[in-house]
Amino acid sequence: MPAEPSFLAVEWDAPSCVGALWSTRAGGHSASPWDGLNLGDHVGDDPRAVSRNREAFAAAVGCEVGWLRQVHGCVVVSAQSALDGPCTADGSWSAQPQVACAILVADCLPVLLAADNGRAVGAAHAGWRGLSQGVIEAVAVQVAQAAGCPVQRLVAWLGPCIGPERFEVGPEVVAALGGGPAFRPSTGSSKPDRFLADLAIDHLAHMLDVA
Repeated sequence: MPAEPSFLAVEWDAPSCVGALWSTRAGGHSASPWDGLNLGDHVGDDPRAVSRNREAFAAAVGCEVGWLRQVHGCVVVSAQSALDGPCTADGSWSAQPQVACAILVADCLPVLLAADNGRAVGAAHAGWRGLSQGVIEAVAVQVAQAAGCPVQRLVAWLGPCIGPERFEVGPEVVAALGGGPAFRPSTGSSKPDRFLADLAIDHLAHMLDVA
């Protein structure tokens, strides 16, 4: 008998009518090496286990979930359109009370957005490629339009991601994101011209660009 799935509430300044949570690997139906609550259908796991895990996630959310086929791009779709099958996109938005956005991450940092009037929400899968292509800005524009408010009235949550002591990148990533305080030289690397990147700082910079 699998353990009960584990979900953690998102603590942010969204209005009370907006709900959000993130899952851990605890519980679920997937066997090793995916053991636990694997929600990804693209990693070789048993599709039946993934389906049951997603059902448990939807039950915890309390509504339908629009899953995406993420490709590290900047395409944004409505979560409603993803209910008939995964859409190839890295961001989604919803203005339907019973339709939730969902983002899958490993190292990348998930970004949740909500209008302060509670009329629309959004989610972005934003690693460095998505950031460089403007995925956060694209989601913010859609959420603001759906909510009928300026982007300055959106609130955001940055989820867990790879830490700044572990995310080593090359100069091409620094150039793609424009450099800045998110990068510092990696003195312990055996490779030349390597940098340690702080995704959270760079995400904040991109959200300030939106505002």
